[in-house]
Amino acid sequence: MLDILLLRKDLDTAIARLETRKKPQAFLNVEAFQALESERKTLQTRTEELQAQRNQLSRQIGMLMGKGDKDGAEAAKAQVAASKVELEQSAARLEQIQAELQAMLMAVPNLPHESVPVGADETGNVELRRWSPDDKGPRNFDFEVKDHVDVGTPLGLDFDMGVKLSGSRFTVMKGQIARLHRALSQFMLDVQTQEHGYTECYVPYAVNADSLKGTGQLPKFEADLFAAKKGGQDGEPVPDNAALYLIPTSEVPLTNFVRDVVVAELELPIKLTAHTPCFRSEAGSYGRDTRGMIRQHQFDKVEMVQVVHPEHSNAALEQMVGHAEAVLQKLQLPYRVVALCSGDMGFSAAKTYDLEVWLPAQNSYREISSCSNCEAFQARRMQARFRPIVNGQQGKTEFVHTLNGSGLAVGRTLVAVLENYQRADGSIELPPVLWPYMGGLKELRA
Repeated sequence: MLDILLLRKDLDTAIARLETRKKPQAFLNVEAFQALESERKTLQTRTEELQAQRNQLSRQIGMLMGKGDKDGAEAAKAQVAASKVELEQSAARLEQIQAELQAMLMAVPNLPHESVPVGADETGNVELRRWSPDDKGPRNFDFEVKDHVDVGTPLGLDFDMGVKLSGSRFTVMKGQIARLHRALSQFMLDVQTQEHGYTECYVPYAVNADSLKGTGQLPKFEADLFAAKKGGQDGEPVPDNAALYLIPTSEVPLTNFVRDVVVAELELPIKLTAHTPCFRSEAGSYGRDTRGMIRQHQFDKVEMVQVVHPEHSNAALEQMVGHAEAVLQKLQLPYRVVALCSGDMGFSAAKTYDLEVWLPAQNSYREISSCSNCEAFQARRMQARFRPIVNGQQGKTEFVHTLNGSGLAVGRTLVAVLENYQRADGSIELPPVLWPYMGGLKELRA
């Protein structure tokens, strides 16, 4: 959530930055915001006047009573009683205005960082660098390349069974492919915990609405979530607030560890990771990537989350990108790093880098990790703070900064391994770093 003080101080600048995002007209109803703010200022001014008047009358009552002027004292008391009613009405309306402003701001995305390139969509993204083994670029094949569907089906990828059990955009993996999928997730977790200092976590796969509001998925993007209501007891109807949602990413539970918490400055940074399934209805994405595993309703991901001091969040973002790159480099998969433009960033992000892995069957790079600095946007929604040390003393609490990134998307990594390591006979050579996780197996064969 944006800092309302920033909007009050310099609304024009904030709107100008929001307008660099996609569909700015849907972000903030400026007229409604200004009307509420004007009323709020008027009420606060009147409240202060009434409070000062009450204080003055209270002093007068004591003086009048001391002088024996009962009539004057009673008249003053009547004025105090009248002002009390108006004060209560003003307080009630102020509370209502604050709630309306809060609801309005919950639907407004984060402001792009000043270093973010301005653009309307993915065509405005900026490629920063490429990496490939030996700097030779993607592999040149001397046979016709197959995509991961054709390569993986004989090895255990079963899309028909996924459709039978659940519907489109669900996949079943069996045998060697299932083992490779598990090996990739375990390898990624080991890299992030043993080499990069993240604490491995096991988290719920279903969370409450407060958690999703904290990270920004609710209320604006409910259509992208899978909701599951808890069952009622003794035939009683289930209240709406009993709904749980399947996590779209473990960023949600991990980041919410610090919701409504004040951490000590010495506890920062907090670095967490988890391997979980992720569930996304992909509302509005139908017709895109309908073949194979690129866009699924259920997929696995190893997530990285950092909670840091505001002064260190930009450096933490660069570090997190390196943590994701390390996995791709160990797997010897060609990739590129892209800075997302303002129109292509997610709702909560102030700055985002995407890592895109090379998929030879598509002859293109496709996203496999997205690393974002949300600055204080999520922290403000979650009321996540830290208490700094100033001149050896505990200072006033401040909002932490939160970051998240994929380290990596497991299914898309599986796709990349199948396509980049395929052989002409349909077998798959396995990257050496995965051999220990595959029980010494070095290749997959039907």
